[in-house]
Amino acid sequence: MTATTAAAPRYFVREAEIAGYHPANHTGTLNKRLIGPETVGAKQLEVLVGHIQKGKGALPHAHPGIEQVCYMLEGRAVAEVGGQRQELHPGDSCFFPADAMHTFTVVSDEPVRVLVIYSPPYEESPERVIRP
Repeated sequence: MTATTAAAPRYFVREAEIAGYHPANHTGTLNKRLIGPETVGAKQLEVLVGHIQKGKGALPHAHPGIEQVCYMLEGRAVAEVGGQRQELHPGDSCFFPADAMHTFTVVSDEPVRVLVIYSPPYEESPERVIRP
């Protein structure tokens, strides 16, 4: 009889090791899910890094029951939510409340690199997006 041992939990993730995906309702966007249920077993939040091309971004949409935070790492973008519009630069952040329609559009000549946090995890489920 052999003993079965469970794999040790994973707590550290390198962006270079994560496969990218193109999120629904976005254009010119490649996301890499760093922290989530499938990478480290996180149950209450999801963290990803988004790479967005010039002039592209998120079309109007909302996430039912899911809050979202964006933290700008590189480039500039305009975010719109709740009747407010703001140009974001590296070091700036924005909050999209659950169920709130929002957009995010790159306005810099260089691509945007943005850290995105969802709570609870969004997991890119098509049924979990609201379009106008």
